[in-house]
Amino acid sequence: MTKIPLSDDMAAPETRAVFAALEAAGGAACVRFVGGCVRNALMGRAISDLDLAAQLTPDETEAALAAAGLRSVPTGKAFGTITAVVDGKPFEITSLREDVETDGRRAVVRYTTDWAKDAQRRDFYLNALYADIEGRVYDPTGEGLGDVAAGRVRFIGEAEQRIREDYLRILRFFRFTAGYAREIDARSLAACGALRDGLDGLSGERIQQELLKTL
Repeated sequence: MTKIPLSDDMAAPETRAVFAALEAAGGAACVRFVGGCVRNALMGRAISDLDLAAQLTPDETEAALAAAGLRSVPTGKAFGTITAVVDGKPFEITSLREDVETDGRRAVVRYTTDWAKDAQRRDFYLNALYADIEGRVYDPTGEGLGDVAAGRVRFIGEAEQRIREDYLRILRFFRFTAGYAREIDARSLAACGALRDGLDGLSGERIQQELLKTL
């Protein structure tokens, strides 16, 4: 199995305290690192944010943190995200989800304990990677590790379907391609072009934030 070297933040006592609190409630391996920190660790790049995915529901996450004496903030509870704060360090914990309904801006979600279903609703293969507290990497789509190694940025599954779920992914495609890809993926690019009018339905704030990240 592929393993990543844990950064100082990933191996910090505060991080282990969050993992221990959640695993005490949900069992071993109910929580994993997800997304950017795993991708960047595999690519030997700096890690800025630690995002966690958990098999617990938001209510269960809050209860688990409280039982361990850790502070929680319902920063995005309606969307499945609880932020744990340990010694001033924030950890965003998002429950595993699958989309029930989407309108191109927001989604109605259903919580799940299935890592594969959670991975399928994410944007790009190289972002749908998970790692446990020992650094063991999990690739539910079977494509993420290969895309990281090849320097590919591709939408998961049908590109147009991923974009229709959230049109901001058009801009995210260009940001991640600029930052991580060796060449642009033609199929993903064609889907972005075909659905570009969907950007008109997004708020100026969301577009501004994504463009600033790109710059």
